[in-house]
Amino acid sequence: MKHICYIVAMQAEAQPFIEEYNMEEIPGFFAPYPFRLYQTSIGGCRLSVVLNGQQHGTDLVGCEAASITTMAALQRLTPDLVINSGTCGAFKADGAAIADVYIGNAVMFHDRRVPGDDQWGTQALGNYPLWQNSESLAAELGFKMGKVTTGSSLDMQPIDEEIIRRNGGQLKDMEAAAIAFVCSLAHVPLLLVKSVTDLCDGGEKTYDEFCRNLSAASHALRGANQRIVKHLTGKN
Repeated sequence: MKHICYIVAMQAEAQPFIEEYNMEEIPGFFAPYPFRLYQTSIGGCRLSVVLNGQQHGTDLVGCEAASITTMAALQRLTPDLVINSGTCGAFKADGAAIADVYIGNAVMFHDRRVPGDDQWGTQALGNYPLWQNSESLAAELGFKMGKVTTGSSLDMQPIDEEIIRRNGGQLKDMEAAAIAFVCSLAHVPLLLVKSVTDLCDGGEKTYDEFCRNLSAASHALRGANQRIVKHLTGKN
């Protein structure tokens, strides 16, 4: 593997990892778009981190930003593997706890409700393929695994929860399925690494819980990604 590209929504999610590897920012690489690129080399492997960037003073989150960032990264960087690292909600009923790290074993949308025949419904849910070695990596490194479901909102409406639970979803985020959609079109493998900031069934307000736990979850991601990168680059 010669080039691994991380795609991350928020600076706070990526910053501990960027600092861990003393990564250098490449200013203006994606200009005029706000996407930010950081790079370094490890064991003969190029390691890139691409952030969505900001607009109106806040990090760009959600499916739209994730889609165009991923497309630009694939076109300009041509990586061998994309890794979407980020935070997520999870369910206490499934045994999740704050700052737990999961490897995704499946990914779909939970808020694209398209009426019609089975073909339209199948496309709306997505259920995109992930890197074929995701399960073996999780087993070797001792990570939990779970199905990631993606929507464009931080909160979860009753219909969203119904779709998530009906389809076996365990982790809820705002980017993974959009990134998976673009990777599926380009036939580039995708690995999902998620850390829990909030418990969807914990009874707290999602935004308050997310803000309180963002730092802890991001530092958990740093440790997890350090182990993943060591595992992947050690095979070169």
